Amino acid sequence: MGRKWANIVAKKTAKDGANSKVYAKFGVEIYVAAKKGEPDPELNAALKFVVDRAKQAQVPKHVIDKAIDKAKGNTDETFTEGRYEGFGPNGSMLIVDTLTSNVNRTAANIRAAFGKNGGNMGASGSVSYMFDNKGVIVFAGDDADAIFELLLEADVDVDDVEAEEGSITVYTAPTDLHKAVEALRGEGIEEFQITELEMIPQSEVQLEGDDLTVFEKLVDVLEDDEDVQKVYTNVDGF
Repeated sequence: MGRKWANIVAKKTAKDGANSKVYAKFGVEIYVAAKKGEPDPELNAALKFVVDRAKQAQVPKHVIDKAIDKAKGNTDETFTEGRYEGFGPNGSMLIVDTLTSNVNRTAANIRAAFGKNGGNMGASGSVSYMFDNKGVIVFAGDDADAIFELLLEADVDVDDVEAEEGSITVYTAPTDLHKAVEALRGEGIEEFQITELEMIPQSEVQLEGDDLTVFEKLVDVLEDDEDVQKVYTNVDGF
């Protein structure tokens, strides 16, 4: 799995660095996190977590600061989290997480994205039961056993720790992701490639040719929607 995350980091870094839509999506997520608690990352763990992820995605500092400043104001704009599930070509499955100020708009857009791009919407739960919710942390290193012991001593619920090609991947219970990150920081580890809550497929499929082309287009259309925060799939390499 280590190589998979490295590939995903490389792909997302190239895309995120040139994608202003990514900045806008992080702006919304930062605003929501700041609005729910203190608008200060040092006093709001959820906000700090989102800000760290934004930095990993190369979101400019002025975008982060603007979202936090907006939360400090008197705006009453509200956002609702949503999850949509569906199917692509040849056994591919997708989970789409959204954060929106207009649920009706978002639902219609997601349904249209599936319907017009070779996919089919599914009912709630039709796909997610084939995925496991885990915290994922990726950073440079090679001693998986030492990291595993460190996290156990910090009372972190660790599923697995893998080392591959100079990179360590930690899988935690979703509720312990923040605790794991803080434990690692306490040991002097500050640079993370990934700190995410992920829906990890229990098995993956490989797509080729036209199926892969259709699937890539479907994912691109979904990710381009301003209300979509994350797309999870069971396709190898995504």
